Amino acid sequence: MKKFTLFSVFLILFSGCGVSLFNKTDFVRVIDTHFEYKGEPYYFAGTNLWYGCYLGRSGEQGDRERLKRELDYLKELGITNLRVLAASEKSYIRGSLEPAIQSEPGNYNEDLLDGLDYLLSEMRKREMFAVVFLSNYWEWSGGFAVYNRWSGDSNYVDPHNPEQGWTEFMNYSAKFYTNEKANEYYRNFILKIITRKNKYTGDYYYEDPTIMAWQLANEPRPGWGEKGFRNAQNFYKWIDETAAFIRSIDPNHLITTGNEGLGGCLNSDTIFINAHKSPNIDYATFHLWAKNWGWFDAKNIEETYPSTESKAVDYFNEHMKLARQLNKPITLEEFGMPRDNEEYKPGTPITARDRYFSRLFELTADSAKAGAPIAGTNFWAWGGEGKSVDDDYIWEKGDPFTGDPPQEPQGLNSVFISDKSTLEIISGHAAEMNRIGKTKLFVRN
Repeated sequence: MKKFTLFSVFLILFSGCGVSLFNKTDFVRVIDTHFEYKGEPYYFAGTNLWYGCYLGRSGEQGDRERLKRELDYLKELGITNLRVLAASEKSYIRGSLEPAIQSEPGNYNEDLLDGLDYLLSEMRKREMFAVVFLSNYWEWSGGFAVYNRWSGDSNYVDPHNPEQGWTEFMNYSAKFYTNEKANEYYRNFILKIITRKNKYTGDYYYEDPTIMAWQLANEPRPGWGEKGFRNAQNFYKWIDETAAFIRSIDPNHLITTGNEGLGGCLNSDTIFINAHKSPNIDYATFHLWAKNWGWFDAKNIEETYPSTESKAVDYFNEHMKLARQLNKPITLEEFGMPRDNEEYKPGTPITARDRYFSRLFELTADSAKAGAPIAGTNFWAWGGEGKSVDDDYIWEKGDPFTGDPPQEPQGLNSVFISDKSTLEIISGHAAEMNRIGKTKLFVRN
């Protein structure tokens, strides 16, 4: 607790060095089970553009002109909320993101951090908000497993090693919650990011209203199986203490977990509630992965789609009930579906995805209009102009980004600018969410 207090004192002294041009209403806030911005309800349609800071780099490896075009496309569609990555760690696991923002504890890639500055500055010009995740439970950007190894844990796990596998990796990643040295490195990184001064706007991150929320990590879980249940208390404690740490250095922004919902809580209502009930967590999150969870087969759409849609609706509604119990807003911040026959190339059919997106968007809007705590959606993921340059669709360092993380086939869940039917559905949903925001009224207690 001594370090925690020193960090808080640091920020008080640090903050006094300048005068913010913003007041509380300039930031997205929570009012009961909804968001508010500048005194009005804020409902949004959004997407995942996790690779934004990579496009925002200067020089050969970045593509700022593409980034600006992608943001313009999204703005035209009505997208106002982007979930973006602010953390990647150089990994010992093949197929992970390269280069990394952090190559070792305290060693930062300034080019990528400059790219994050640029991304946020361009988003501000377009009146977009960022949900920023600060680490990863999974291996594709480094994440918890790398922090564990950096801390000196020699029993590290590679999920691609057939003698270890994914279950062992998930529980290894979840050891992070009780690894004090790993969390010291992680908190140092959080401090670095939140107190960073944006080179393009002149604002410190903790005073930038372009940032809607800090997210502890991408899809943090307590682990898997019996080990996961035994680790649940450590999971809750880590969430509460990490969120409190962020709050101590940034009182302006919302904080959330990045959790998948029941799918990331061992399908336990109790674990989900306990993971989100901390007063330092402002709103809940859930993700919906029909293919990954074995519901949907893109090569057998006729037989698997109807039950997939039914399960997705039930999953959605279950999270509305849980959010009401928490009395907090909730966002559906990841969901996707492969192209028909699991093709990857732009221009191939997307009939199942279009049906799926239409149903989820309809459900979201109808629920919001009825007063449910759903506040917005972020589909996975925006591929835009990107496309794989390799016949095997495997990402290699230096390849264009498509929206699919590097361990997955490029094009698996990406929405490309050529997907005109999907874009029309997204645009209609964005317009509907914007109308809801303009017609809703809050009754304050």
